[in-house]
Amino acid sequence: MEIIRKYLKKTQVLLGIAFLAGLILGWFVIGWGIWPVKWTDAAPEHLRRDLKLEYLSMAVDSYVLHQDAQLAKQRFSALGGEAEELLKELEQQKPQQAANIAAFRLAVSGEATLPPPTPVAGGELLPTEEAQPPARSGASILRSLLIVFCVAFVIILLGAAIFFFLRSRKPAVRTTAQIPRQQPLASQVQEEWQSVPQATASQEPPMMQFMASYKFGDDLFDDSFSIDSQSGEFLGECGVNISETIGVGEPKKVTAFEVWLFDKNDIQTITKVLMSEHAYNDEATYQRLAAKGEPVLVQPGMETILETQTLQLVVRVVDMAYGDGVMPSNSYFEQLILELAVWSKI
Repeated sequence: MEIIRKYLKKTQVLLGIAFLAGLILGWFVIGWGIWPVKWTDAAPEHLRRDLKLEYLSMAVDSYVLHQDAQLAKQRFSALGGEAEELLKELEQQKPQQAANIAAFRLAVSGEATLPPPTPVAGGELLPTEEAQPPARSGASILRSLLIVFCVAFVIILLGAAIFFFLRSRKPAVRTTAQIPRQQPLASQVQEEWQSVPQATASQEPPMMQFMASYKFGDDLFDDSFSIDSQSGEFLGECGVNISETIGVGEPKKVTAFEVWLFDKNDIQTITKVLMSEHAYNDEATYQRLAAKGEPVLVQPGMETILETQTLQLVVRVVDMAYGDGVMPSNSYFEQLILELAVWSKI
């Protein structure tokens, strides 16, 4: 599931799914199933051979009943170059109608007019074989089932693509102008921590609670969590991912993380950047990361709050450790464990 979500974050994959769904819906379902091309007003010479014989049989019957030689010639010529061959074949198939067919042949050739119809017992004309309605097969039922299946398949495919897209996407992060900063003193940092509202002490228990754990070497770290109501309604999403690394080579040395909150009722995604001590105190890094979201210096036990129109997310540092090496002191994380607690504001 996680692999699918990662792929669906890519625009190329979504465009490919949309193209395939549109191809299936437009070509197979609509083009062949629902609204296929239908030919109308085709000439008799374009019919199947069995239908040509049926047409010719009806033309003979009509001539016998109505004695219209001109109309008989028109219908005969409409069969094209196969007309005479078809007439011979009809004569072989229906020898009991030989007299009527012979009269029809003379009429269309212009050599004679209609002879008296061949009577049968009771004074009625000798009829030709009645055209039996074609036996109804399961083709129409199969076609209906195929259409229903194709439509259902396309709907499910599109629904799944939209569902995973909405659940995995993160709307454009709100950017801020460059934030002027002074080097914080230890007392100022402590005062900032104390000024963060203690949601867990003054409010009801959180609606949902998650743990995000990073360890050095997890270069694909990107945790996201769905926020749902007690009834199962999708309300939004929150998560943590790598924002900035320092140095080169692998494993990556992560110097900052992004923590974000998406509210389906809000048009923006609120983002804060959790920064190492080195990144926070480095002017260039600080200004660059400040464009992604509000900078926050990571310290053990600290809390920070993200709020949207209907959701409040409290992020607490459960445990953290810096890595040792040739990089500047306290510049990258060896471990970071965060608790994400979500409350509904409505």
